[in-house]
Amino acid sequence: MTALNKPLVDHRIYTIALRKMPEFLDVFNRLAMPLLLETLGHPLGFYTSWVGPQNQFVHLWGYDDLADYERRCRARDTHPDFAAYLQASAHLITAQETRLIRAVDMPAWR
Repeated sequence: MTALNKPLVDHRIYTIALRKMPEFLDVFNRLAMPLLLETLGHPLGFYTSWVGPQNQFVHLWGYDDLADYERRCRARDTHPDFAAYLQASAHLITAQETRLIRAVDMPAWR
């Protein structure tokens, strides 16, 4: 199984305050990414909304199983730099959705 085909994916959607996406992306890149790479590993991808609900930032992180997800999230949440990111981004994020989605085996797709 490759990094792009993890069986469990954390699918996060953040709604960003109107006209604040550039500021959010800057804060995320400077303050969140270094600690996320250290604690969560490499992401599966980052996206912004284009059609449909606007001002949304989506990121995907893959995990081997629920225990892996819980272990890495605990490392993120207890990282000494995480509070600084939360404080710097608090005024930029208006809503958050966190979904854990599972891979489905689709033999016809192989």
